[in-house]
Amino acid sequence: MILMQNPLRAHKGFWTPARKRSMYIGIGLIILAIAVQLTLGPFSSRHSASASSVRDIFLDNLPVLNLGFVIVLWAIATWVLAWWLLAVDPRRLLFGTKAIAFFVICRAFFITLTHIGPYPMQSSPGPTDFGFRFYSLFTFQGNYFFSGHTAFPFLIALLFWDDTLWRRFFLFLTVFFGFAVLLAHVHYSIDVFAAPFIIYGTFVIAARIFPEDYALLPGKRPSLPA
Repeated sequence: MILMQNPLRAHKGFWTPARKRSMYIGIGLIILAIAVQLTLGPFSSRHSASASSVRDIFLDNLPVLNLGFVIVLWAIATWVLAWWLLAVDPRRLLFGTKAIAFFVICRAFFITLTHIGPYPMQSSPGPTDFGFRFYSLFTFQGNYFFSGHTAFPFLIALLFWDDTLWRRFFLFLTVFFGFAVLLAHVHYSIDVFAAPFIIYGTFVIAARIFPEDYALLPGKRPSLPA
């Protein structure tokens, strides 16, 4: 089973000088993405705190549920699982680092464009334990458009498109987290429904910029527009 694999086994003989250079670029992009998120996230949060909320046809009709443990702890678990799956398969890791970096940078840019206040009725994001403190280092209040909870598992599904089990699992998580953030009222519905479309766009951009890395993805890959 892939979860039990030795993470070094698939790496033997894979890392040619060109692939090492490409991996360094991916690591650099991840570091850049984190820096951009940590810079723009608080900026958006400060402006959203004083902004007005808007009506939402879904949130206006959905009950408010306290799903902090899902939104925080399950989200962290999803990130850990996804990075482990990438780590044991360098073919996906090489392109995946770049695709994930593009996703984070794109989202960090988008959240700065339109500042909307939190929906009036909103559940607490989670308990003040280690999981929440770690989560809050990278995610900020007011960072709405688009939903990272919906976007990230959809991106991982694209990276594992040839693997039926993992593709279906991460597509399920895409829908599951989408429902969770709506029921907790921590995202507007546009944040959730727009996320897969934007993520597919960032995926295509990454594939166009790094075609050799994209070509290494095993099996049948998502079809790209001509």
